[in-house]
Amino acid sequence: MKYSLLVIIFCISFFTHSQSSDKAPAYRVSLSDLKLNIYEKDSTANALVLYEYGKSHVDRNDYDLRTHIKRKIKIFNKEGFDNANVSIYLYRGNNNDYEKVDDIFGATYTLENGDVKTTKLKPEDIYREEYNENFTIVKFTLPNIQEGAVITYSYKLSSPYMQKYHGWEFQDDIPKKYSEYNASIPANWLYHIKLTGGKSLATNDISVEKKCLEMYSGASADCSIAKYVMKDIPAFIEEDYMTVKDNYLARIDYELETFKGMDGRVVNYTKTWSDVDKELRTEKDIGKQLKKSINIEEVLPLDLQNETNLLEKAKGIYKYMQTNYTWDESFHIFKDVSIRNILKNKSGNVGSINILLHNLLKESGIAVKPVFLSTRGNGFATKIYPVITDFNYLIVQATIDDKTYLLDATDKFLSFGEIPFRCLNQYGRLVDFKKGSTWIDIKPKDKSSTLYSLKLHFDDTEKLSGSVNTRTTGYHALSSRKSYFPNPDSYIDRLEDRNEDIIVSNYSIKNSTRTSPQFSETYSIDYETEDISETIYLNPFIFTYFKENPFKLQERTYPIDFGYKDSYVYMLNLDLGDVYQVAELPKNTRLALPNKTGNLNYAVNVVGNTINLVFSLSFSKAIYVPDYYPYLKELMNQVVNIQTNSLIVLKKKS
Repeated sequence: MKYSLLVIIFCISFFTHSQSSDKAPAYRVSLSDLKLNIYEKDSTANALVLYEYGKSHVDRNDYDLRTHIKRKIKIFNKEGFDNANVSIYLYRGNNNDYEKVDDIFGATYTLENGDVKTTKLKPEDIYREEYNENFTIVKFTLPNIQEGAVITYSYKLSSPYMQKYHGWEFQDDIPKKYSEYNASIPANWLYHIKLTGGKSLATNDISVEKKCLEMYSGASADCSIAKYVMKDIPAFIEEDYMTVKDNYLARIDYELETFKGMDGRVVNYTKTWSDVDKELRTEKDIGKQLKKSINIEEVLPLDLQNETNLLEKAKGIYKYMQTNYTWDESFHIFKDVSIRNILKNKSGNVGSINILLHNLLKESGIAVKPVFLSTRGNGFATKIYPVITDFNYLIVQATIDDKTYLLDATDKFLSFGEIPFRCLNQYGRLVDFKKGSTWIDIKPKDKSSTLYSLKLHFDDTEKLSGSVNTRTTGYHALSSRKSYFPNPDSYIDRLEDRNEDIIVSNYSIKNSTRTSPQFSETYSIDYETEDISETIYLNPFIFTYFKENPFKLQERTYPIDFGYKDSYVYMLNLDLGDVYQVAELPKNTRLALPNKTGNLNYAVNVVGNTINLVFSLSFSKAIYVPDYYPYLKELMNQVVNIQTNSLIVLKKKS
């Protein structure tokens, strides 16, 4: 839908605007900007922010927060064209106050036959889109985009929400040469100001402007004037094994702590955890639901009601929840949470599912507490001060015989005491309405592992055949269970697809269920080897763990977050019989990460006429700081090289 109201305003003001109205020389497009072909500090960049500027202040007349933003971006190639698409998110509160954008100007500059051509953004090419109940998006695309072009655009934001002071992202998906943000904050508003991302500011100037804000009553306030600048900011490139990128982008965030009115009144926006605990206790979707009484005689089967062993009773209730209730895949914990509705409908959001689990356990005499957390895709919850909206998930902590278990009944394949991978975001807030809430670590107690054990021999036709036994635990086992049980036949087909040279038969699983902590399987394989004359070249890795190195960056500035500790073991016993003898074996390899935080061991030897191979890879930390990145990268290079290029050369006995 076109933003018709905005278009009328733009038509009046757009054509009276000229590039010369932006006085900053760095914002004006120069001939050198247009002739720039590559960014020396990052030759892979598809586009480059040459200059960006932001300034926020409180309007003297209506006391709204005003923010002026302008950017100049160089487009190097077609992959950088997306940077010409601009989206501005505008917040609308429940009281019908809303943010506005005005004075949108944009232009594209190109070199054509040695002359500079300017193509301006037209008002009719600016659109408005209703995103959800709280946000509207204003969108536009700069015109005449081509390789080598330079684009500029600017706009002004107006917001009635001083509690949401405009933050600033210095870092983005493309590099930036210069990024500047200026903030003017009246002394009436006290904010927590947080710089994240680990990048250094080139400029960090703070000064005071006297009487920057005057009221009709004659009262006035001084303002804190801040100027923040970063230069030569590298692009943030997402890679495997990380949480959401907002955790690591270089940026400034503001959280309103206190407002002091000219009349002497004081409003505290940032509360203590004690205040938050009290609010949660009475909140209708949390506190009141957690205190709901449930007649377990009407809900639980008789055998569970009569179980006297508390651990077995807890496991039974957990399994009952997994079997009889379905998560609707919504993450609501502060709205639409209802014990009554989930008992009736047998389906509900994460808050309803896990609060029902909490209450059933509590009514059965088991000590339980709710745990609030932010999922990996939602970012870290702020620890410095309470920000309850940072949380988007709720799980249950049960304590039985002095041992604690974290529980989540949303997934029908989870083992008792196991929580979904999405919850492995380092920490959560354990809520105790009597003693007060505390932070707790959210991490698996046990290492996850994968083991392949192959026993092969040459059959009568001189083809390799034999048995494979695999065992996975932890999150590797969870992945196997979720892959196998919905469709066993499809799972077996995928086993064969992992290596086109094998045929799988006699497949079976051993003592494994949908929720068992270990998944074990056994099957037979026939393996087609590469036979060249009297010589066989055999890659012993019929199954591989990593086909390529997941770490490709020259430098990584954010942690490597696996989520859990894990290990991989591959063992091969190859009986050569009386037909073949060893001509060449792969080299043994040993490699360790610093501080004994991980290792790679690869050993191949011959005993009699049998080849024994053992490959093991272990990570003893769930999260590695960026300093470990070059070591992890080299370790994984070795892993991929071993799995891909190892060759056992066999020759027929004469």
